[in-house]
This record gives sequence, C-alpha cells and structure tokens, in this order.
Amino acid sequence: MLFTKSDALLDDLYEIAKNVHQTAIYFNEYKITSLETVKTFSTEMKEYETKGDKLIHEIIVQINKTFITAIEREDVLDLAVKLDDVLDGLEFCASRLYMYDIMEADETMVRFGELIEDATKQILLAIELLQKQKLSAMKEYIIRINDLESEGDELVRGSIRQLFKTSSDPIHIMQLKEVYEVLEDVMDHCEDVADAMESVIMGNS
Repeated sequence: MLFTKSDALLDDLYEIAKNVHQTAIYFNEYKITSLETVKTFSTEMKEYETKGDKLIHEIIVQINKTFITAIEREDVLDLAVKLDDVLDGLEFCASRLYMYDIMEADETMVRFGELIEDATKQILLAIELLQKQKLSAMKEYIIRINDLESEGDELVRGSIRQLFKTSSDPIHIMQLKEVYEVLEDVMDHCEDVADAMESVIMGNS
C-alpha cells in the first residue's frame, strides 16, 4: 500500500516505541540499594506499563477509525502488541525483584539492562525510519537487534551455569534463574519486534 504524507497510526506506533525505550532507560539506570528502592522501582515500572496499555488502547481505536493506512492495519497492530510484550516483560521483571527482595543487581542483570536499552533504541530508530518511508534503511537496526538478542542468549546460558557452580542455596538459585530467564524473554520480545518490522519491509517492497 502506498504511504500517505503523514500517517497517524505510525505516529501512534512511534509513541509506543518511545515509551518502551524510555522504560528501558529507567530500568537500566535505576539503582537498587534497599528494599524501599526496590519497591519504588517496581511501582514506577508499573506506571510505565500502565501508560503503555493506554497507548495500545489509543492505537486500537485509531486502527478501527482509519481506512487508508501507510502499512496494513494488521501489521500496525502486530507491531504494537509485540512492543507491549517488551514493556510487560520489563514490568514483570521489576515485580519479581520486589517479590524476592533482590536489593542489588548483579553483573548479569546489569548487562541485560544495557542490552535491552540498546535493543529498544534500535527499535525506536527503525520505527522513526518507517515514519519517513525509508524501509530499506531499517534493516541496519533490525540486524543490530538480532545481534543483541544472540548476545542475550549467550549471557543467560553462561550466567545460569555459573549460578549453579557458585551457589549452594536452592532458593537463591531458583530466584536468580527466573530473573535471568525473564530478562532473556524481554530480549526475545525485542527480536519479535525486529521480525515483525522485517515482515513489513518485505510486504511493502
């Protein structure tokens, strides 16, 4: 389908991606030092997630009102939902840190935070190009997201292996293993967004 000069759906999609990236920045930069700060972190992450839900509702309303779109409405909704999965994963991880009273981020969590912030930045840059109708230029960012997801896979495997080697507390192992796997899931969701963007490029080439 031909692009229109300005597309409200793509503008809405960009706002969703921007909120996801802002959430990832907060997630990565917030310093947990005590039970109180963990609680604050979890509460703030929930607020980001609630904002994301509102943005999803708004784009669904817009989709139902729009007949001529830059890309297929189903593709817009698919991208929006996959972006929301990233946000939900980050909020879920924050809730687990609070639930388990984890008051200090270890090296694995810190590195995952960096990977997720980077991946969401690549997503935002790619969707900005989608707004500008520069589809082929999006591929650079899609490749970068895939590379970051591969690094996340390696990170979680090595970290869980090291966890079993160095910890003798089964509860501690269970809790950290879950947190690591949730963070890996967030990276997987970022790759899902990249795959959806690749499909948009192919469908509009």
